[in-house]
Amino acid sequence: QVQLLESGGGLAQPGGSLRLSCVASGFTLSEFAMSWGRQVPGKGLEWIAGIWHDGRAAKYRDSVKGRFTISRDNAKNMLYLQMDNLKSEDTGLYVCAREHGIEPDEDFDAWGRGTQVTVSA
Repeated sequence: QVQLLESGGGLAQPGGSLRLSCVASGFTLSEFAMSWGRQVPGKGLEWIAGIWHDGRAAKYRDSVKGRFTISRDNAKNMLYLQMDNLKSEDTGLYVCAREHGIEPDEDFDAWGRGTQVTVSA
């Protein structure tokens, strides 16, 4: 059974940092690209960042480029999102998602329940 469990969310001040983690189980992580999405009320799920199955490359939504870094440790079945210089518009429920193939193209076939990130002074 595929399971994705996120952690690391919380309250941060503008300009602050958070590191999100996602532990994957029930499948071989190295066989799939992975992404982080953000669910915002009224907007649905926004794709934030994706990483190739072997970590060779990553891509980002324009609004987070230079501030967020996605990474993975396949040996530990872990996916991460380092979030720096946070802004209020980064607020949302962050979801870890498995991509259908080996490169991220917003074609998700499994996702977790999410971890809430709130950026506020």
